[in-house]
Amino acid sequence: MVLRDFTPPSRLLLGPGPSLVHPRVLHALSLPLLGHLDPVFLRLMDEIQTLLRGVFQTHNRFTIAVSGTGSAGMEASIVNLVEPGDAVIVGVNGVFGTRLAAVVERCGGKAVRVEAPWGTCIDPAAVEQALRRSGPVKAVAVVHAETSTGVWQPLDEIAGLCRRYDALFVVDAVTSLGGVPVEVDRLGIDVCYSGTQKCLSCPPGLAPFTMSERALAAAKQRRIPCQSWYLDMALIAEYWAEGTRAYHHTAPVSMLYALREALRLVEEEGLPARFARHRLNSDALLAGLEALGLLPLPAVGRRLPMLNCVTVPPHIPEAEVRAQLLAEYGIEIGGGLGPLKGTVWRIGLMGESAAEAPVLTLLNALEALFTRYGWLTTPGRALQAASGVYGQANS
Repeated sequence: MVLRDFTPPSRLLLGPGPSLVHPRVLHALSLPLLGHLDPVFLRLMDEIQTLLRGVFQTHNRFTIAVSGTGSAGMEASIVNLVEPGDAVIVGVNGVFGTRLAAVVERCGGKAVRVEAPWGTCIDPAAVEQALRRSGPVKAVAVVHAETSTGVWQPLDEIAGLCRRYDALFVVDAVTSLGGVPVEVDRLGIDVCYSGTQKCLSCPPGLAPFTMSERALAAAKQRRIPCQSWYLDMALIAEYWAEGTRAYHHTAPVSMLYALREALRLVEEEGLPARFARHRLNSDALLAGLEALGLLPLPAVGRRLPMLNCVTVPPHIPEAEVRAQLLAEYGIEIGGGLGPLKGTVWRIGLMGESAAEAPVLTLLNALEALFTRYGWLTTPGRALQAASGVYGQANS
């Protein structure tokens, strides 16, 4: 069979990931390869570490990009810390808290689930109650930005509890890194991981990862070897460490070129401006969606600006509308997962996707579809509401 050249269709990526990618990042992917132990490439790795420390807001020596997606970062966090019998408190209020608990159990650990309804935050009081009742606890793991629900989890109180009860603090920042503050040093986070395809606007394939000295020591002082050779941070540390550079695995060279360029774009914009941009475009989008009768699932103050989760009224066939958005307008948005399947839309405004043009393009398409099917009798309301937010910000 002879296959023709593959040309992907044009898409406006407004789902839960991946996000749009800047042309400079795409260009970096096309650069000639270097060997993964070439001195020039090793210097590039050093630059990536420096740039990642800035985004994580940390001075952690061990700050790297794991070769794998965000789920590899999740697994690396757990398999390096958790040994059989270790108790780990896991906040479960969506898909990714559930996944964290499953990884703990696959390591032979005891996952102590602190649960909250999907669409709400984990209660620090419930975490403290679990800490008191569970005896020695190795770690507390929570999802900062729950992609399945659009919930933004506050971290300060849980961070304080981890210090008080001498538990390691593990944070999933897959969707939040680069879109809202992820203050690793201020909060005393011991392990934090992310993914490149969300607010960093880099293709999927790497997991930004940072580990405190305390966590790295715990990983190196295990009673039994880490169950994963590939994700053993005690071994990988020797590859990323200046002056050592012991071979571990063949790094994804082109992806690291791309990540360096994506991080340069973050640095050029500046974190405060980047956070403000995500917030502004989320405010405008939600204003327009509410004009269409699509209300946010999380409460005020707990909504992620980069992942907007809104409820879809029962009379609207949400899957059909999403399919029409893709087929007719080339716009991708996400549906619900788990118990939220069929009841919500998840609209990502991450990195390059967090801009006025994508917001207005989506609202215009939704207005056209809603008018076609008789769900909207006064076209223009959504665009007017969003434009009002932008106008107020620019006045």
